[in-house]
Amino acid sequence: MPDGQSDIFAPILSADRISKSFGPVPVLFSITMDIRPGEVHALIGENGAGKSTFMKILSGLYPPSSGRILLDGQETILPADGQAEELGIVLIHQELNLAEQMTVEENIFLGREFTKNGVLQRSEMRKKVAGLLKDVGLDIAPGDRISDLAIAQKQMVEVVKAISRDARILIMDEPTAVLTQAETRLFFRQIEKLKTRGVAIVFVSHKLAEVKEIADRVTILRDGQWIDTKDAQHLTPDAMAQMMVGRELSDLYPPMHEADVDAPMVLRVENLNAGPVQDVSFGLRSGEILGFAGLIGSGRSQVFEAICGLAPITSGEIFVDEKRVDLQSVAQARAKGLAYLTKDRKEKGLLLGQKMRPNLTLFALPNFVKNLWLDTKAEDKALTRAIRRFDIRARDPDTLVGNMSGGNQQKLLLAKIMETDPRIVIIDEPTRGIDVGTKQQIYHFIAALAAEGVSVVVISSEMPELIGMCHRVLVMREGQITGELTGDSINETTIMRFAAGLNADLKHKGQE
Repeated sequence: MPDGQSDIFAPILSADRISKSFGPVPVLFSITMDIRPGEVHALIGENGAGKSTFMKILSGLYPPSSGRILLDGQETILPADGQAEELGIVLIHQELNLAEQMTVEENIFLGREFTKNGVLQRSEMRKKVAGLLKDVGLDIAPGDRISDLAIAQKQMVEVVKAISRDARILIMDEPTAVLTQAETRLFFRQIEKLKTRGVAIVFVSHKLAEVKEIADRVTILRDGQWIDTKDAQHLTPDAMAQMMVGRELSDLYPPMHEADVDAPMVLRVENLNAGPVQDVSFGLRSGEILGFAGLIGSGRSQVFEAICGLAPITSGEIFVDEKRVDLQSVAQARAKGLAYLTKDRKEKGLLLGQKMRPNLTLFALPNFVKNLWLDTKAEDKALTRAIRRFDIRARDPDTLVGNMSGGNQQKLLLAKIMETDPRIVIIDEPTRGIDVGTKQQIYHFIAALAAEGVSVVVISSEMPELIGMCHRVLVMREGQITGELTGDSINETTIMRFAAGLNADLKHKGQE
């Protein structure tokens, strides 16, 4: 019997011994969980633990293979294709479902506009939306265009859209994955307001410190099985992580080998200007792990998109092995030993509608062409090797990449860029949206690369991984490098001061 259960608050929605199989492959095994009004119930587990499948069953997108769903204590069959929203159950996906070129008001009422005699009642809709925005404390106007909003505001528009459908249960999939710390604070304040209105929230996240902060109860899944449900106050993030993976994670970050300050310079950038990037200069040595920190919009990603031929350069010089290069395409960067792993694996990194093999070999396709024909046997060998090397877990090699968990997609993306045997690897947000166990695997892989002499750039919004992994950290703000940190200076306080522009007078001194 899960901890913290009481008859004081009757559950709105309950899952009773839910199991699910796809064909002969079972993925969920007798999961039991209840959701109460006015609480945040966190659902956590490693990638592949079954969270996404379970969420889709709770929202009616998948039918269970066995077990019962109870709504207000009554057994029910949830309608498919999103129609469970009519019952007050709304799933907010990690990828926001908003029309960017339409207004807030138009998005909220899209497909269910107020009309009278065939005429849109715009003033009535605007008044309704204004009231909803005020209720959640969101300081935007009904007529604001979605494309002009910050990501946290867009996330809250999704919430307001759900509330406008009289949502009683909000199921949120990684809602803070792309939010800054300040945006997350704002978002959590709105969640607290929803709780006071009696809305039940299922909060799915890999950010365990946030789970500890916002959740009332926590349910842990592992390998498709229910492990436990506990009051959040009785759990630490470390305890959650251990329950998720079934083992200690004290060695989350591998031991850091000492950087060789005399190692050859493999990449040097002088006075780079590209889009928002202004006069950026830095160097990268063989075997070094170099971190790039900064707030979202600081220009971190744009620096390396320009270096790797993904964006035009206005001015500046790039040197590889101290020889000036002009990299105008990804192919030219690849030929010089550079590989860039995008932060957007679903939109820019992988072909979600394809199988694993073409995704793995696409970036290194010339290596798999023999006498003008694609060598499929060589591709199969490469896939077998990658699955073993990166511990990619899928039901079978022919599964579509879009059906794989986020962590396994990320490991496949890593395997894809490593097929070119690069000497310089740039990894943008290496662990976004993945579980703590997979994070550990990726950190150890990065450390192993550096130990082999590969140079690694880690661009990250996660300060603990920059602190735990990097020999040096460069901090960016408004397209410029504001600080260079080494040793004990690599800490959250110093990084944030440089990111906020408070240490401009100490630029490149590596100290507070």
